Amino acid sequence: MTLPTRTEPLAAEAAQSAAPAWLLLIHHLPPKPDYLRVKVRRRLERLGAQPVKSSVYVLPLRPETLEDFQWLAHEIRADGGEATICAASFLSGMSDDDLIASFRSARDSDYADIASAAAAVDHDAAEAVLTRLAKRLTSAAGVDHFASPTRAEAERALEAAEHRVRGASPQVATMAGAPGDMPRGRTWVTRSGVFVDRIASAWLIRRFIDPDARFAFVAAARYRPAPNELRFDMFDAEFTHEGDNCTFEVLLARFGLTDPALATLAEIVHDIDLKDEKFGRPETPGVSAMLEGIAATTSDDAARLDRGAQLFDGLYAALGVGR
Repeated sequence: MTLPTRTEPLAAEAAQSAAPAWLLLIHHLPPKPDYLRVKVRRRLERLGAQPVKSSVYVLPLRPETLEDFQWLAHEIRADGGEATICAASFLSGMSDDDLIASFRSARDSDYADIASAAAAVDHDAAEAVLTRLAKRLTSAAGVDHFASPTRAEAERALEAAEHRVRGASPQVATMAGAPGDMPRGRTWVTRSGVFVDRIASAWLIRRFIDPDARFAFVAAARYRPAPNELRFDMFDAEFTHEGDNCTFEVLLARFGLTDPALATLAEIVHDIDLKDEKFGRPETPGVSAMLEGIAATTSDDAARLDRGAQLFDGLYAALGVGR
């Protein structure tokens, strides 16, 4: 007896159970006008869309990416082409991890080019050179759909170039001092998708520098702070990496925090963030794993800070505070 196959029902069940995670733009362009193909390709590049096939492009399924594809589809149709937008899940042939890797690889290339160009900027460079690099960084960050870790390297390289050309920022220089010298209740702004250094620095700020601190999370690399706002661990921030010191270390130095337990925490944060094994503390791999777990299970930035604060409270206590 031949048993019936369940190939089609199983495929249907898989399709129903997999929530759509991607947007597909399927388009067909007429042979004329000639410029249309170039125009559409450039628009797709500016959106950060990745090709699946020659006429099929993909973006993560989000309200803002749907709007981007809708506008582009409207333009394609207005020029005589055809365009369809689909919400889709990939069940075979290409995995979500493959797609995410392709998005990050594209941004890695952008950030590497920016970092290389910034490293070549000397102290005699014109201000316009920095402006062009900043615009490139803003554009790349705007389509960094999966938070490429190399973005921070490009930001640090551009910040170093700005210091070579402009010198130290007067605003940054005036921020140094004891925590008691700081106004309370400032809004501290940092990049969204907070991770190691930003989580640790936010804990340090609220615990030892500004107990009434509020935190805001932004995407733009060139975010301009409003009155009563301070930036940390982001491009052109008042408090960010200096030399080979991470932001946590910079905050300790700038506010004169000399607690030995904080110094130990700074070594742990440094090695996780900069990946240079400078201090080699035995606690580092475990702390890194816990922070990765927070990031993997919590997408909301405020929630990440809350969970990170519990982690760093415990580490601070374990390192001997109050004993």
